[in-house]
Amino acid sequence: MSETMMPVLDDPLVRDLARLGDHYDAVRAHPADSIERLAEAGLLRRYSPVESGGDRFADAAARHHAMFDSLRRIGRGDLSVGRLYEGHVNAMALFDWYATAAQKAWLRDVLDRGATFGVWATEPAPGVALVDTANGLSLLGAKSFASGAGGIRYAIVTVQPEHGDRRLAIVAADDVARTDASGWRVRGMRASMSGSYDLTGYPIDEAALLGQPGDYDREPRFTSGAWRFTAVQLGGIEALLAETRAALSDTARADPLARAALGHAIVGTRTAGLWVREAAIRAAREDADAAAFARMTRGVVERAGLDVMEHAARLIGTRSSFEGQRVDKIIRDLGLYLRQAGPDQVRDTAIRDWLDHDCWGEDRLW
Repeated sequence: MSETMMPVLDDPLVRDLARLGDHYDAVRAHPADSIERLAEAGLLRRYSPVESGGDRFADAAARHHAMFDSLRRIGRGDLSVGRLYEGHVNAMALFDWYATAAQKAWLRDVLDRGATFGVWATEPAPGVALVDTANGLSLLGAKSFASGAGGIRYAIVTVQPEHGDRRLAIVAADDVARTDASGWRVRGMRASMSGSYDLTGYPIDEAALLGQPGDYDREPRFTSGAWRFTAVQLGGIEALLAETRAALSDTARADPLARAALGHAIVGTRTAGLWVREAAIRAAREDADAAAFARMTRGVVERAGLDVMEHAARLIGTRSSFEGQRVDKIIRDLGLYLRQAGPDQVRDTAIRDWLDHDCWGEDRLW
């Protein structure tokens, strides 16, 4: 049976992540055991540059299809771990696109030692500045909502030079003295440990600067890359649907209204899956409409997630809110993960593109 056809908890990796996730939901800590499980499965290295030991795919489409399966698979097991893994995969893509030969060799070495990466762009005003001091280049400022702060080994962070476009810098991300996760007191996604990380005084040399000014914001890569976190979210929605079906009582299965509700949840989940898969394909090709497609996909996945959460709660009833129930954890995690910034504005921007032309790109309607 293929990876994409496997029932949710018949997949050993998904089952292990779900089991470990129960522990990290109860204690506020970096999910080190779950990350180690990903390392054992070869997933920390798989999407790194070939020069760093990553898999060699036939083309970008094959790479993105495999990534689509991996991201949703991990999301099925634990959305918090999926969020951390998505950041790691994002970092591997940035290395693949922009790293020098020396940086790719360094990446191979640290991956050999089990390093995990994240990408941190969110920051409180005035942001993180790249400043020139008497002792060389240094950083000034902090990152917020820095997933994995204090637990992952490295992060690629956006920094603003005194002049020109923002740049990318590679920094250590496991300095406890720089980490403050005290504010991460949330109902869901607890193990993502998205705290703040103070980079003030962090020294930077040329080897730690990745790519050229403006590379991180290069389109369509910047916006179309959102497909990756929608794939993780999709995995959570798929897990919730499967758990809901398994929890249905005989009475509910015999009730046409309950079956109709389950039918709506099935259609919503599968529709989201089609959009995410298509967004991954467009991103792989770097289509002119890849960004518009990713923006619309975000809204499709959010709507599907909200609908499946409601149907699950109504079909399962009070049991869906009991502590220790997998359905309860998925709903709490998904409810937070779907709260990406500016959803209405993102959807509106996508629709403006669709007003101009049908961004689906084949068999256009107008």
